[in-house]
Amino acid sequence: MMEYPLSIRSILYRAKTVFPKKEVVSRDFSGIFRYTYGDMYKRVCQLANALKKIGIQQGERVASFAWNNHRHLELYFAVPCYGAVLNTVNIRLFRDQLVHCINFAENKVLFIDEDLLPLIEDIKGELKTIKAYVVMTDKAELPPTTLSPVYSYEELIKNEPDEYDFPYLDEWSPAIMAYTTATTGFPKGVVYTHRGLYIHTLSILVGEYGANERDVCMPIVPMFHVNAWCRPFADALVGAKQVLPGSRPTPKDFCELIHQERVTYSAGVPTIWMGILNHVLENPGKYDFSCVRCFISGGAPLPAKLTEDYEKKLGITLFQGYGQTETTPVTLMCFPKSYLENLPEPDKYLLRVKTGLLMPGLEMRVVNDKGEEVKHDGKEMGELLLKGPWIIKEYYKDPEKTREAFVDGWFRTGDIVTVDEEGYVQVVDRTKDLIKSGGEWISSVDLENHLMGHPAVAEAAVIAIPHDKWQERPLACVVLKPDARGKVSKQELQDFLRDKVARWWLPDDIVFINEIPKTSVGKFSKRALRQLYQEGKLL
Repeated sequence: MMEYPLSIRSILYRAKTVFPKKEVVSRDFSGIFRYTYGDMYKRVCQLANALKKIGIQQGERVASFAWNNHRHLELYFAVPCYGAVLNTVNIRLFRDQLVHCINFAENKVLFIDEDLLPLIEDIKGELKTIKAYVVMTDKAELPPTTLSPVYSYEELIKNEPDEYDFPYLDEWSPAIMAYTTATTGFPKGVVYTHRGLYIHTLSILVGEYGANERDVCMPIVPMFHVNAWCRPFADALVGAKQVLPGSRPTPKDFCELIHQERVTYSAGVPTIWMGILNHVLENPGKYDFSCVRCFISGGAPLPAKLTEDYEKKLGITLFQGYGQTETTPVTLMCFPKSYLENLPEPDKYLLRVKTGLLMPGLEMRVVNDKGEEVKHDGKEMGELLLKGPWIIKEYYKDPEKTREAFVDGWFRTGDIVTVDEEGYVQVVDRTKDLIKSGGEWISSVDLENHLMGHPAVAEAAVIAIPHDKWQERPLACVVLKPDARGKVSKQELQDFLRDKVARWWLPDDIVFINEIPKTSVGKFSKRALRQLYQEGKLL
């Protein structure tokens, strides 16, 4: 066999060779922008030439600070194929985290979407390694900025050749770098190799959830977070039309793009799907979603009620996937085995929101606190450990955190799970979010899913609070739907839970709040809720 490297270069090559006429649609700042993979390839070449012109060396880091748009897509291909490393910086990090992440990666150039300029201008004096800034805008003139030296993206690439001889890089060389969404301290750096990204891309194309050339794919999961779940690479590899939702998209924007561009496939977090569902139901008859083949939810547990509502109210199948920044990210996908397709309700929806089955190419162990593997009976709980070609082997320049994250060569996910006799994994909780009451564990995730099954509940998050006798007890934080506020009591929700969980699992209290705080990628922030409780603001 030939010694041929597995790299992003081959994905780019196939997109421009096999699918040059397929379309990429981007919601740009001044309107909808359209071009083809053939056009994209030429601009990727121009960008690679521009990187060379401004002195970027192979192995150096180039940062992006951007939304899901066609310029960010060009960076996804040009930077790693050129031989540099694309550092996708999370635009929703706190100020001190932003400074840390950009400096820690030693980025040389920072590409910024025009509407995000103020965030970088605020920290420019603390950025130690940035030599130049590139503003990504569709305007003829650069917006006013205090950054220097600064270039216009379009002007930077405009006069560059639209051909480039991309090198055959070592498949183990770094391609993209991202950071974990830290709950304490600074985010941890994760480096993805060409090989890991390529194999991961192939894996997520396996089975009924794999996109194909006929699909129209809209990645809602942000491109600044964990490779947008590798959708840019997977969709380009198969020649699927890509629809990129652009700057600050709202549920209305998503719905309009699905309707107008005939989106068949999309991926995002549960809070996004809640927002889209509510917007569609608030605007009956406005949107035609008959084009949709399926939606994938990830990043947080998927409530069974939400997937049921999607099927019954919109006629759309909503499935769940699972992954982490450290795992590129996808490691589990939930789909019904052929002999489980005709389960009665509600078993069908309960199966659909299982965390998933192990992706091909990976290995897993589930171990208790003694390091012993638990039974695959759907009851015994243990921590999920993973091993495989797209699982990290270390954190970037952080040997201490690396030692904590591995045991005998296995990556510790920090998630407590069960595995049933069919092999379906169910995340019970994060190790830090499990509630230990009287020596027994209570799953906050299970309580949340049951609460969100109540027709009046929009969102629910459960945290542990100290208890003199039982050590910890659950506190439920609930957001009611607008038409239910003031009409639904704590007792009604307690009664709703009684036949669904053990009696000692019932929350000691339920507090009604206007909104559950979210993390930078749209997950419920239990850290913020715990802080509010400590400050006496949840009582």
